[in-house]
Amino acid sequence: MFGNRALFLSVFLLSACSSVPQQAVSDLAPGGTLRAAINVGNPILAARGPAGGEATGVSVDLARELARRLGVPVQLTVFESAGRVVEAGKAGGWDIGFVALDPARAAEIAQSPPYVVIEGAYMVRTGSPITSNDQVDRKGHRVVLGRNSAYDLYLTRVLKQAEILRTPTSPEVVDTFVKGNYEVAAGVKRQLELDAQRTPGVRILPGRFMVINQAMASQRGKEAGARFVREFIEDMKASGFIAKALERYKVQGAAVAPAGDAK
Repeated sequence: MFGNRALFLSVFLLSACSSVPQQAVSDLAPGGTLRAAINVGNPILAARGPAGGEATGVSVDLARELARRLGVPVQLTVFESAGRVVEAGKAGGWDIGFVALDPARAAEIAQSPPYVVIEGAYMVRTGSPITSNDQVDRKGHRVVLGRNSAYDLYLTRVLKQAEILRTPTSPEVVDTFVKGNYEVAAGVKRQLELDAQRTPGVRILPGRFMVINQAMASQRGKEAGARFVREFIEDMKASGFIAKALERYKVQGAAVAPAGDAK
């Protein structure tokens, strides 16, 4: 009986492994371990673990599940901002990462369809005369934002009159905005909402200035790996995996992205 069970288990595991193209495994884990870059600068995606423990969050769960399907261990490396994730990726510092879709990044990294959508918003002081998003792009307004973030790339293209001031990471935006007595802070809406709870005398403008499509990235030039990542993300959306993760981590300000590529 034991021999039959062992044989069955071996056949099952062999079958499971064979369903993953070997080239995809080689592309995504060339060293035998899936190296995942985790951006804790966006609280919707991930956060540092308590007392120095491992990071937690939706992107962490996705990295672990991808590694499980590939049949390899996962190594998590924490970064403070999406910009630093992209820079590390240029040097081959990770196999997968989690950053927002943007045309400027498409030339540097391969990206999946979006798995969650979040909003970019503006913060101003309580007494500011700015009351709507369309009033931000005015001469004399200084907009503080995180360097190389998705909203930095976007606002660099669309703001024509306001001056952009960049902080090294997104979590530093609001403190810099307050200390420098600047006119506007820009960021992920959920991050700004959390910052507003600890910062008196500020308010968030109604609505949003952009929708940020968050995706899983992999290294360019590795087509089998990129294809497997695309299929994996679509399955994670369709199966409810991402919806359950958002619920488990009590994430507000984000929704599961629709099937397919960003419109």
